[in-house]
Amino acid sequence: MAFGSDFGRILDQYSDASAQQSPPQQVEQDFDEVTRQADPEMLEHGFNQAFRSEQTPPFGNMMGQLFGQADSGQRAGMLNQLIGALGPAVLGSMLGGRGGMGNMGNMGNAGGMGAGGLGGLGGLGSLLGGLLGGGGMSQGGTPPQLTPQDAEKLSPEEVQELANRAEQEHPGIIDQMSRYYAQNPQLFKALGGAALAIALGQIAQRRG
Repeated sequence: MAFGSDFGRILDQYSDASAQQSPPQQVEQDFDEVTRQADPEMLEHGFNQAFRSEQTPPFGNMMGQLFGQADSGQRAGMLNQLIGALGPAVLGSMLGGRGGMGNMGNMGNAGGMGAGGLGGLGGLGSLLGGLLGGGGMSQGGTPPQLTPQDAEKLSPEEVQELANRAEQEHPGIIDQMSRYYAQNPQLFKALGGAALAIALGQIAQRRG
């Protein structure tokens, strides 16, 4: 891809760590300009490193923040990415399932959750238990899609917990979500100046 002069000028600024001290409004404007021209692969690298950076909150916290700033349709898209990446076996483990998928029908009840599961999160446990117990998410099959109405039943704190568990069970979830946000960079923008500046710095290094 041929990049414009503004693209190179902006990234040159962020190749220096001191650029992270730029005013948040300026960082957001620079982010908009870069995302209009950068390849998705470059954005994915930058977002991935921002999610993993010690200068940003933990991945789960960032997912909760992104969820809280999104509309209902965007929330559903984000949740479907998380759930689809995990698959039924990992979700069953997170729900505290024992004895395979056949016991998932009662996962919406507090008593159906094993130790270490998601039973303390009623809305989330009920939704995930319904996906598994309803037979719609079989091994090797395509998981059903949560609707915007489903997503509205959850809080940012519940999504933070889901993302935390997802990271523990499936570390590649960060790669998956970075790929998703590279296709939807304006959603990533909700994380604010510090995360955007780190992402821009990583994109600058990737450009070489």
